[in-house]
Amino acid sequence: MPKLTTVHFNELEYDPEAVFTFPGGLPGFEDETSFLFIEQPHTRPLVFMQSLRNPGLCFLALPALTVEPEYRLSLSSEDLAALALPSGATPQIGSEMGCFVLVTVAEDAGPTVNLMSPVVVNLRDRRGIQAIPAASPYSLHHPLPLEKETVSCS
Repeated sequence: MPKLTTVHFNELEYDPEAVFTFPGGLPGFEDETSFLFIEQPHTRPLVFMQSLRNPGLCFLALPALTVEPEYRLSLSSEDLAALALPSGATPQIGSEMGCFVLVTVAEDAGPTVNLMSPVVVNLRDRRGIQAIPAASPYSLHHPLPLEKETVSCS
């Protein structure tokens, strides 16, 4: 199995079948076309999108439905074609498609997620895109509420 040395995960051994290909890259990262989606039990539901090309590039993401249970995915005909899906298809999140929202963490503000432009992956073909709709009811900077841990003083 191939190995990848990363900044955040040290050395990762991975199955080549686990790689997701983004033919057009991601906006602002057009040269980044191959990613591993890494889940770790102690950070669930966070998903790490680790670039295979750049060992220091790793996006934080969450499944869209964990942030917004009623999330509705809207894909253009171009998005469907990029995902190797037939025109007019209405893919379902979970069975056919993975839908993730990227997390932004800033020092001076709470974390937000980009519900407007989700990362969408075809689970069968392992192709992905960041869908950028012409219009969306969702926010680019949707606040992510933090669960507060409570500590007992007993």
